[in-house]
Amino acid sequence: MWDAIGDALWLSLAMLWQIFWGLGLGFTLAAIIEQIVPKDTMAELLPDGGPRSLAIASGFGMASSSCSYAAVAMARSIVRKGSDFTAAMCFQIAATNLVIELGLLLWLLISWQFAVAEFVGGALMIVLLGLGYAWFLPSSLRTHATQQARGDAKGSMEGHAAMAMGERSGSWRSRLMSRDGWVAISHSFVMNATMVWKDIVIGLLVAGALGAWVPSSFWKAFFFDGGNPWLVALWGAVIGPLIAMAAFTCSVGNVPLAAVLWNGGISFGGVVAFMFGDLIIPPLLNIYRKYYGAKPMWFLLGSFYLTMVVAALCVDGLFTLAGLVPEARNATEDLAHIRFNYTSVLDIVFGVVALTLVVVFVRTGGPAMMRRMGDDGDDDGDAAEGATS
Repeated sequence: MWDAIGDALWLSLAMLWQIFWGLGLGFTLAAIIEQIVPKDTMAELLPDGGPRSLAIASGFGMASSSCSYAAVAMARSIVRKGSDFTAAMCFQIAATNLVIELGLLLWLLISWQFAVAEFVGGALMIVLLGLGYAWFLPSSLRTHATQQARGDAKGSMEGHAAMAMGERSGSWRSRLMSRDGWVAISHSFVMNATMVWKDIVIGLLVAGALGAWVPSSFWKAFFFDGGNPWLVALWGAVIGPLIAMAAFTCSVGNVPLAAVLWNGGISFGGVVAFMFGDLIIPPLLNIYRKYYGAKPMWFLLGSFYLTMVVAALCVDGLFTLAGLVPEARNATEDLAHIRFNYTSVLDIVFGVVALTLVVVFVRTGGPAMMRRMGDDGDDDGDAAEGATS
């Protein structure tokens, strides 16, 4: 028993060792981008569900945190400020699938093809959702969701939105060259990391346990590995988001488990579909219900799931035709060892960067600010429960 637990923990640690520098780089770049891109005028730029608004929403999403919970809270915040509902939903997709740290981790843990596929598939999802909502989203449902989102009660996730949508002043050059700018970057870095660290840890532990304990024969049978290629591709795209719903983790936290699933025999598109599925996990569905109402929540679940499956199948087909689907399925085997190499050097470098930003955060009142946001979020959560129950 203890040997089995030790094997799982060792695999989890080896995965963390492999991705630590990618996390540090991703969170640092995301924090810098958040200081460059002004979000206080976002609502004014997203007046409708047209191509221009969806492109702008996607750009803002790419510059935002990869935390699914933060993305959902931010989407609701911009709806409250006057943005179009469809544009806000596309913002959510971009904020969880088109972000730097997610692509980096997919590249490091599996291969660069999955990083590219995640971005291509995320863009396809946005196009599909924009077209689908223009044709099939009832105006009454849109109005209901928007009115409830703009109600007086605030949701318990507003603290996440406040962390990621602070006001910006001055040019981006002045912010990056000033002391205050780097103080703000340190705050964004720590807050973004704080929002997802539990998901990352849970994802690593689950991936380590599944990789060490579940025999490959089970995965191969479950994913029909070696069977009809069309059936394998369809089953992977269909089951991928459902596995994500059962995993309960955030987008970044899903990456280690994605490596285990790929090693086990799920299709290329199945991995992509699994990565998309973090937007329909049960906790977020409950938040959708509180933010927009029960009927809009069910519509979001159905529309998100359908676009995930279709986008994943399209990506699978495109990459298969282009000959870009990797043949090797040894992701977890390659990660089961810790060696002193370039990865170790990068871990040390970005460990120093992270420690420096954390020190700046602590010395400039960051912990007190987070406590205040947490207190406000708890109060808002109580109000939301009373208003929506």
